[in-house]
Amino acid sequence: MDVPADFQGFCNLSDIEALEHTPLCEQGLPETTYEALKRGAAMDPDAPALSFFVSAKTYQSPLVLSHSDLFARVTQTANALHELGIGRQDVVAYVLPNLPETHFTIWGGSAAGRVLAVNPMLDAAQIGTLLRAAEVKVLVTLEKTPGADVWEKMQEAIQLVPSLEHVLLCGVFDSMGSGAPPTALRRVSRLRDIANRSLQVADRKVPLSRLMQHVDRARADGLNFEPPEGSDISTMLCTGGTTGLPKIACRSHASEVFDCWAIWRFNPHVTKPGGAIICGLPLFHSNAIMITGLLPFMMGGHVVLTSPQGYRGDGVMANFWKIVDHYKATIFAGVPTVYSTLLDVSREGADLSSVEFGACGSAPMPVEVFNTFVENTNIPIVEGYGLTEGGVISSLNPTYPDRRRIGSIGLRLPYQDMRCAIMDSNDTFVRWAETDEVGAILISGPNVFEGYLIDTHNKGAFLQLDGKEWLNTGDLGRQDADGYFWLTGRKKEIIIRGGHNIDPKIIEEAMHKDHAVAIAAAIGRPDVKAGELPVLYYQSHTGAEIPCDELKRFAEENISERAAIPKDFVWLDTMPMTAVGKINKVALNMMEIERTILVEAKNAGVKITSLKVVQDAHRGMVAKLHIDQGEDALRQVLGRYAFAIDFD
Repeated sequence: MDVPADFQGFCNLSDIEALEHTPLCEQGLPETTYEALKRGAAMDPDAPALSFFVSAKTYQSPLVLSHSDLFARVTQTANALHELGIGRQDVVAYVLPNLPETHFTIWGGSAAGRVLAVNPMLDAAQIGTLLRAAEVKVLVTLEKTPGADVWEKMQEAIQLVPSLEHVLLCGVFDSMGSGAPPTALRRVSRLRDIANRSLQVADRKVPLSRLMQHVDRARADGLNFEPPEGSDISTMLCTGGTTGLPKIACRSHASEVFDCWAIWRFNPHVTKPGGAIICGLPLFHSNAIMITGLLPFMMGGHVVLTSPQGYRGDGVMANFWKIVDHYKATIFAGVPTVYSTLLDVSREGADLSSVEFGACGSAPMPVEVFNTFVENTNIPIVEGYGLTEGGVISSLNPTYPDRRRIGSIGLRLPYQDMRCAIMDSNDTFVRWAETDEVGAILISGPNVFEGYLIDTHNKGAFLQLDGKEWLNTGDLGRQDADGYFWLTGRKKEIIIRGGHNIDPKIIEEAMHKDHAVAIAAAIGRPDVKAGELPVLYYQSHTGAEIPCDELKRFAEENISERAAIPKDFVWLDTMPMTAVGKINKVALNMMEIERTILVEAKNAGVKITSLKVVQDAHRGMVAKLHIDQGEDALRQVLGRYAFAIDFD
């Protein structure tokens, strides 16, 4: 896995193709995530691997684990879970905030068996449905904790999981020992004293104990069982909505190791021994697990866990630049809303010279936010593209300043093919797209996942073309003559709220239960802070508008995911339909863009003389508008949004 000392990363597609002259099997990649962690720990065993603080108030006095400490804990966790009956085909699930124990569980659990990551912000019924679908055998979750409702939800959720055999508890202060605040420890201790040693699940009792009690007793210098193989499942992540049968993506050890290695090859000198990476995204998310987890660990780097709540933690964003300075971070990753928030955070007195760049994905970056952030901080932003089913990243912009293209999702990874295809209305392949022609983005390579846990979800996901298996990502884009890809839209209808994916079906199925609603369609409304907010368009049975407060009350009572509750309800006399009778959400999205522009123009005191949102062959949706005066002011305001704008 060595690279020349003077290699500073890929400049262009030719550099990627040159690397591919050497077969991947000769690149010396570790076979599994466990082996990757072992190699990373051997680079400098005493170097810091993981730093953790409970709140920004204590960022200067964190718990610090060296690489040898971290690998020992991962090994102990694997052995402890094996002793509890976890084998290669068994599933360990975690419902946890960002804790050191979360990493122990991910990598120790994937060494012993399979690991299911679950969002702790879901409600009890959703969590229970996911645990049941994966036939979870051991659950690792948060103990009863002041200010958190995870434990209360879990007691309800596990009633839905007949396969469950053991529950392991973690605490926010478990790893901090004497470093934890005494008052907090006393309060948590009182809660622990009243905890049962078993839980009643239906007609049986499930043992309840503490994760670290098992880990502390386990062997640390090697596994007590045969290690996993590259083809074995490592992690299982939830990628779709949770109505009906959940959509759970199963990823192999080899696919995760490859994706991290291929990302590293774009600039090997950024993620390196001693280099710190800030982790603020939640550890049930692929980006946090891989980009600010496995990747730095396997390269001898240093991960800084910024509180159990990540970027949402107490004082984290307000002190972000101080934290970056203190740890001399080289990179951090975030969704566009993180970057827009950081524009308002003071950088006074902070030395940011260690920062190579900020990584951005999950949602399109508004041009104005991009330019303003770079101008104000002098920190480059590197945009990329990926999805859980492809590891985490499938394309990246080069890190060279003159090679990055604003708005582009960059060049494909080495050894992974990525092309645009023309598909018909039934998602059947017609032909490969020409240069700059918009089509469905397909990927094929070692990073592609093994498929969804529930086989019915795999229908239409994979295509056999040119002797290879391709994954249809569901996204639309084009590839230019230099090999750069540009997203133009999403064929799948996910609403992305601050990096949180919301399936519109969650909203629509709930609102169709309202007897006054005839047709319901949920889409994302452009928003400066969140990227998108869910809104509901509807037709009523009476043909009249339904009071918004009635719809909102019904939504709050029937939509289980709080983030999915619509922020607005828009009545239409007639819902726009496609030629085959489906709701035309493209038309609704155009209405939302138009509405956003009119609102911003009114607030800016600018009069628009003409406005039309169209589908551009190369750029997706584009708002074309004409004004007599005030173009600069309006351009700056609208530049905060991700949609494209043309002033006539």
